[in-house]
Amino acid sequence: MTPYDYAVLAFYFVFMIVISWVFRRFITNVSDYFRSGGQVLWWMAGGSAFMVSFSAWTFTGAASRAYNDGWPIAIIYVANAVGFFMNAAYFGPKLRQLRVITAMEAVRQRFGRASEQTFTWITLPLQMLTAGLGLDGLGVFVAAAFEMDVWITITVTGVAVLLIALLGGSWAVLASDFIQVLILMPVTVVTTVLAISHIGGLSEMMTQLAPTTLNLQKLANDDFLLFWCVAILFKQFLSTNNINDASRYLCVKDGNHARKAAILAACLFLVGIFIWFIPPMIATITHPDIASSFPSLKEPAEGSFFAIAQTVFPVGMLGLLVSGIFAATMSSMDAGLNKNAGVFIKNFYQPILRPKANEQELLRAGKATTVVLGLIVIGVALFYSSLKNLTLFELMLKFQILVSMPYIVPLVLGLLIRRTPAWSGWSTVVVCFIVSYLTERYLDVAWAAQKFGVIDDVTTWERQNWEQGIGVFTILAAGIAWFLFTKLFYKHERPEQKAAIDKFCHNLATPVDYEKEEGKAGTDDKQSWLIGWLCLPYGGVVMLMALIPNPLIGRLSFIFCGAAVTVIGWLLVKQARRSAR
Repeated sequence: MTPYDYAVLAFYFVFMIVISWVFRRFITNVSDYFRSGGQVLWWMAGGSAFMVSFSAWTFTGAASRAYNDGWPIAIIYVANAVGFFMNAAYFGPKLRQLRVITAMEAVRQRFGRASEQTFTWITLPLQMLTAGLGLDGLGVFVAAAFEMDVWITITVTGVAVLLIALLGGSWAVLASDFIQVLILMPVTVVTTVLAISHIGGLSEMMTQLAPTTLNLQKLANDDFLLFWCVAILFKQFLSTNNINDASRYLCVKDGNHARKAAILAACLFLVGIFIWFIPPMIATITHPDIASSFPSLKEPAEGSFFAIAQTVFPVGMLGLLVSGIFAATMSSMDAGLNKNAGVFIKNFYQPILRPKANEQELLRAGKATTVVLGLIVIGVALFYSSLKNLTLFELMLKFQILVSMPYIVPLVLGLLIRRTPAWSGWSTVVVCFIVSYLTERYLDVAWAAQKFGVIDDVTTWERQNWEQGIGVFTILAAGIAWFLFTKLFYKHERPEQKAAIDKFCHNLATPVDYEKEEGKAGTDDKQSWLIGWLCLPYGGVVMLMALIPNPLIGRLSFIFCGAAVTVIGWLLVKQARRSAR
């Protein structure tokens, strides 16, 4: 890292704080703080939905599998894109039409008060664990970049994210996420182009990688790989199309904006497949002994993306990449803090502790909750960093499948199967957790090898493929079977709960007319104007970095990254002016 890189990183953090400070003026009530008043435009919501769906784990844990095993890691991100296209086709507009501030309020309508509290107190700790895992991934990457202690990195970064989420609430989270997309994508495009150029071009890359990381014969040669690929498609569909993730669309103006936001997120994921995983694959050529480059990392391949960036980047661009890596985790963590604080305030504090609390008290309590949850996430990340026996890749997927899936399954089924009793929600979670435990305990890879006649030694990847795949299928099958079984008891449900379910179904089917329902116009022009004018100086500063002494290709790289941000900013300002006229 050069002084230029440190200067870029410092500017990035200051800029993120400025965004939060600017958008604090948009907050007048609890709805503004936790869901931006339901008036966000599609491009901002889509950029945020994309950024929130991944973290620095993409560039550490996922990159390690791309380095060690090749193309199969891309299946996760293909599945993400498929999930978002399903959002666009059906779930996104429906989730916006729930007309609630937090997703748990929709859970209460669909499954009753008991399930609301059950899901609230499952969701809060699990979201904290997920955010902590993402922050740990960031700590691993930045520790390799700066040669700093992982614990110090996690603490400093966590505090910075906490400040951003605290100052501007949901508005600041969404605005910063959108601008972070404009930082991350061009920089990773440059990384990929420079890496391919470094080894002699696209044809040379295909020649060298075809027998190894791009070898499609893995589907036939690796036991359980196809099984894993299909399981991941199901898992990512569930994780992007459930009531708990309604928060990504509750903020938009209407169903049409939700649909466009989902399409934008899906397209960004499809592009990301190529620009995130080609560099670590190329690192197998440039850095065959990755352990010698990162002796301090417990899994050296987690530094493979950074290794190729160090090799090909012009002076000063490493700071932009690290900013993008920060962006990837900060977006998921600050969104998680804001979302979970909203759940605590609207689904526990207000209805249980302070039913007569006014808006100002709820706002103060929401900010205090954000601080407490932020400190918890930092502590969780520090704990993760102390685990020595699991890689980031395995830790993330193991957690998502065996812990997160059991409570996601009924939140998907509740949108598709309407006539079940209130207790179908929490009881399905219990059944799925039991099945998750039994699967982990008894259906291990040794059982699978014996059952399916695997005669050669089972590799680490084959073991992970089986464990992750079987977890998805057993939990999903058990959840569906039990949820359908509960339909038999719907006729005995209380009339008031049937009325709540009918209201839930009516909302799902009724398109949102923002101006009619809210009785006021939105802030469309203001959003475009502010984001546009925030983009212009940032893009300008990046383009000025072309003055740093570098070869021509290096200078052009800075111009490309800066121009991408500047052009988007100019288009938004132009749109705001045209609408105002």
